[in-house]
Amino acid sequence: MLSLFITHLQGYKRQAVRSPVFITLEVICELILPLIMAEIVDVAIPAGDTAYIFRLGAVMLALSLLSMAFGVLSAKYATFASQGFGANLRQCLFDKVQEFSFADIDRFSSASLITRMTNDVNAMTMMLNMGLRMLVRAPVMLIAALGISISINPRLAVVLLVVIPLMILAIGILMKICTKLFEVMQTKIDGLNNTLQENLVAIRVVKAFVREDHERKKFQRSNDELMMAGLNVGMKVIAIMPIMMLAMNGATVAVLYLGGKMVMAEGFLLGDLQAFINYIFQILMSVMMVAMALLQLTRAQACAHRINEVLSAEPSVENKPQAQRPAQDELPAPRGRVEFRDVSFKYARAGTGDDVLSQISFTVEPGQFVAIVGGTGTGKSSLVNLIPRFYDVTGGAVLLDGLDVRDYPLEQLRDRIGMVLQNNVLFTGTIRENLLWGRPDATEEEMIQAAKDAQAYDFIMGLPDGFDTMLTQGGTNVSGGQKQRLCIARAMLRKPAVLILDDSTSAVDSATEAAIRQSFASNLKDTTVIIIAQRISSVQYADEVLILDDGRIAGRGTHEQLLAGNAIYQEIYQSQQEGVGG
Repeated sequence: MLSLFITHLQGYKRQAVRSPVFITLEVICELILPLIMAEIVDVAIPAGDTAYIFRLGAVMLALSLLSMAFGVLSAKYATFASQGFGANLRQCLFDKVQEFSFADIDRFSSASLITRMTNDVNAMTMMLNMGLRMLVRAPVMLIAALGISISINPRLAVVLLVVIPLMILAIGILMKICTKLFEVMQTKIDGLNNTLQENLVAIRVVKAFVREDHERKKFQRSNDELMMAGLNVGMKVIAIMPIMMLAMNGATVAVLYLGGKMVMAEGFLLGDLQAFINYIFQILMSVMMVAMALLQLTRAQACAHRINEVLSAEPSVENKPQAQRPAQDELPAPRGRVEFRDVSFKYARAGTGDDVLSQISFTVEPGQFVAIVGGTGTGKSSLVNLIPRFYDVTGGAVLLDGLDVRDYPLEQLRDRIGMVLQNNVLFTGTIRENLLWGRPDATEEEMIQAAKDAQAYDFIMGLPDGFDTMLTQGGTNVSGGQKQRLCIARAMLRKPAVLILDDSTSAVDSATEAAIRQSFASNLKDTTVIIIAQRISSVQYADEVLILDDGRIAGRGTHEQLLAGNAIYQEIYQSQQEGVGG
């Protein structure tokens, strides 16, 4: 965990050093005050020296003001350092997640990653803030006050040498118990976030099926589990306070009893006893502060473990080492030739689980329009996701323009591919900003043409602000068909060598779909188009149709060839014709 703090304090190390320095100066000022008070009680008051009393009082006031100033400066620099550390750590986590493949995201889950970047980082930030102050202040105060107490009266200091080890033992036992409990609590936060995220994303479905009560109960279960985990930790944590107070009060009583006897025997001055009691309180309060800080440390340790899991994860899809990759000028010219050579694929890591795709081999020549059809769960989306390396094959190879996609730098590979995913995703911002995701340097004319090609221009211009119309998160203020057309326009604006549409015209009518298909032939005639579709009307004009069944190619050919000789295609066609007739 220490390495995590040091690594991500970049740019804030000066503040991290200044805070302990100022807190040490604050402690020194506070430690001097009881000694001055003892001087007033034992010397100045018995001598009746009013001037001396005022001088010592002025020194105490000055030390108090200095102590306050040092405390404020320490808090200021600790806050700067901890918040800067938190910002650096969040950025590093976010950057790491951007390197993850789809498989890596699936492994951690988006809800857990959100918890780690927010709740876990906040716990680490609080720990650093507390550590720069409490974990410096408490040990310095403890050691210095203990040393002064021993110098004042070694016999009375024996009380502390009995009480402090007992308190440390109690703290150690509690820390050991709480470490695992904090990990459980963070996992329960993951579960709550997952339930909440799922509900908010699917809120329209929830309302459409009147499942609010079901979702309330599901959320209540996650909420109750988190509450019980929090109570489990809390009940252990609150046990420390009675133990500490018992130790503190017991030590105080012992010191008053023994010290009082010494004062009455005239071997110990009253002012020294008063100073000793002050130091007793400072010592025991320091131990309590250390205890609270260490409990926070146990939670931060659990969070650091979860954060390190993400930071140390090796992305399952990454670039080959520089020495093994072809140079930029050695990459083949982008033509759009796609070849699958005996490809197999499974989602499970470490090679376990069943194949989603088995022995897939086919070639798409540049400029061809190829369609992929098949039943639900036959591996259609999995297949096209292998081309831009959202996942890596577990057997065989996928080639783009004659080069294995694993040999491309990821950015160059994905620059050649335009993709409209099954889930149409738009971002908060204007329509213009969303379209320019396809190519940020596109001109206004190119953007307009892409919108026209995707049959989106007319509805965009019908909006009050046209291309500057704001889209809400996920594009919820436009219809499903409009969302699909905006996503298609974004991909077309890229002018890719390969355009992949994963069931991306399901929400548009047949006439609009035909117009979009015509624009491919007119304005993207050199682009290879691979489309996944459910409707036969969407694929019947393709140069070739591939039929997937149970992860294997069960047929290929033109619409007419398959209709004449492939039972699966005939069945799909017949079912849709009956649906139209009904």
